[in-house]
Amino acid sequence: MMKASTFFTPEQQEVIIRAIQDAEHATSGEIRIHIETSCKVDVLDEAAWLFKKVGMHKTADRNGVLIYLALKERTFAIIGDTGINAVVPPGFWDSVRDHMQQRFSDGRFTEGLSEGVRMAGEKLKEHFPRSKDDVNELPDAISFDTNDTGL
Repeated sequence: MMKASTFFTPEQQEVIIRAIQDAEHATSGEIRIHIETSCKVDVLDEAAWLFKKVGMHKTADRNGVLIYLALKERTFAIIGDTGINAVVPPGFWDSVRDHMQQRFSDGRFTEGLSEGVRMAGEKLKEHFPRSKDDVNELPDAISFDTNDTGL
């Protein structure tokens, strides 16, 4: 089993980080990606816990989006904060998930993540346009599990 931190090549990580930066350029929203080697609990529970742990619920407009992947279990979750969830149409996150799942099924993980980020970014831009004094509240870098044991 490949470790979370080496699942994507440095070049692929750059593509994904660039997608985050491009998406955030037009919005006050914040998008983060976290990748775990393995998730021993329900993926949504883990993503929600991580969302709080990394402070995503502390953005000014409550418009953070976390995309969480668990490699060993081949599962992922998308969590939006209350601000963005209040304004996206019903089923929006399901459509992003389904789009990403299709790419993942084809083994195209970099594209799946990048396109999921762009889809989230479009909605964030629509409802939370970037202001002149916008501050990047959270890092754009991909985060990986803290105890990367490579199970």
